[in-house]
Amino acid sequence: MTVAMEDTKKLGFGLMRLPRRGVGINIKETSAMVDAFLEAGCTYFDTAHVYPGSEDAVKKALTTRHPRETYTIATKLYGPMALTPDAARKQFDTSLKRMGTDYIDYYLLHTLMDSNVDKYERFGLWEYVQELKRAGKVLHAGFSFHDGPELLDKLLTEHPEVEFVQLQINYADWENPKVASRANYEVARRHGVPIVVMEPVKGGNLAKPPADVARLFEKAAPGASPASWAIRFVASLDGILAVLSGMSNMAQMTDNLSYMRDFKPLTEEERAIIRRARELLGASKTIPCTACRYCTKGCPQEIPIPDIFAAMNLQLGDGQLARAKAAYGELAARGNVADACIGCGQCEEVCPQHIPVISRLEECAAALG
Repeated sequence: MTVAMEDTKKLGFGLMRLPRRGVGINIKETSAMVDAFLEAGCTYFDTAHVYPGSEDAVKKALTTRHPRETYTIATKLYGPMALTPDAARKQFDTSLKRMGTDYIDYYLLHTLMDSNVDKYERFGLWEYVQELKRAGKVLHAGFSFHDGPELLDKLLTEHPEVEFVQLQINYADWENPKVASRANYEVARRHGVPIVVMEPVKGGNLAKPPADVARLFEKAAPGASPASWAIRFVASLDGILAVLSGMSNMAQMTDNLSYMRDFKPLTEEERAIIRRARELLGASKTIPCTACRYCTKGCPQEIPIPDIFAAMNLQLGDGQLARAKAAYGELAARGNVADACIGCGQCEEVCPQHIPVISRLEECAAALG
């Protein structure tokens, strides 16, 4: 039985990229963003056990400040980091304690892909989540997914108990064979499973698209942000439970609420603009990194891979070679950079975007070093 899609706002608050103060999360600004989000009638908050500091911020900015019935919380169990089934199960209790709640509205098995699904099965985590649901500690069970439609179809067929699925969907990746936004969306629709959308703005890349795409959007709707086009595209699809936006400051929250508080689906004319933007992006040579930083957690050389790719994209996206080299130079002054890669491949195993990280780092070293 799938979760019912209630008549609530579709905008979800993704808590992976919260505002920072020094090395920690800025709780004061996060609290103000939470307040604005709830005041606009939005209710869906998304975090994960492995997002540094995020669940603790939920307690400080949300659960201790607002009645529990006024919002819903989604968090996730990440199997690959656990050495034993017991260690994996303990993530749930840790999440409850961190967030200061006694139940989770939406609980997900995290980042399923071909390289890790066997571990979720071997550790019995599908059944564990159902046990939590029967105990009333979890209201709805699902999973987040970073692979192709064949595996998604297999998982949804083998696990009809799944009530919702979290997928990476955005207009840039709609036909991308590595991300398979459209194909995965269609599989979920065939199974009748509601969808939570992650990366609608592709890690912020679609908020600052190449200049020709930005000009296209500005001409069609002067003053509307590029992010608004990206989020409205996915929110206009059928079967969407929530669209997660990883907002990092109040300005982003204000912008998102300006068009999602009273959401209007894309018109056919606007859909045509999106198709044209997709065509323009198809010619882009930028590295499709969303800065999730899964690659950096196990890097033996501690290479800041997303930061290097961001520097390289200054040149690849807009031809700003001098700025790209300056940004790369700042990274080099702080530690290892692209030419320190030893080619172990752990980064490529965990990359949700399936980027050939090793070869792209070689490219960065050659161009910017």
